[in-house]
Amino acid sequence: MSVTANELKQKLLTALEADHVEVTDLSSGCGQNIEVLIVSRQFEGLRLLKRHGLVNAALKDEIGQIHAFSQKTLTPVEWQQRQAASS
Repeated sequence: MSVTANELKQKLLTALEADHVEVTDLSSGCGQNIEVLIVSRQFEGLRLLKRHGLVNAALKDEIGQIHAFSQKTLTPVEWQQRQAASS
């Protein structure tokens, strides 16, 4: 059974108390190649490896079902800066 983008989004929103989550299924809907963008206050003061560890822990049951998984983890301030830079 494959994991859906919506299931991943809901789990990340809850587990990481995320302000914003984008889940993109790059495998045409089969759930085997997933890219996520997560904005959470829980990432504040953490290095990239620790941030990714939080995400991996939150998705420990689902991640084994995904062939390729990439993540971008941002704090709300980093997200705002990125949004302003792209405007």
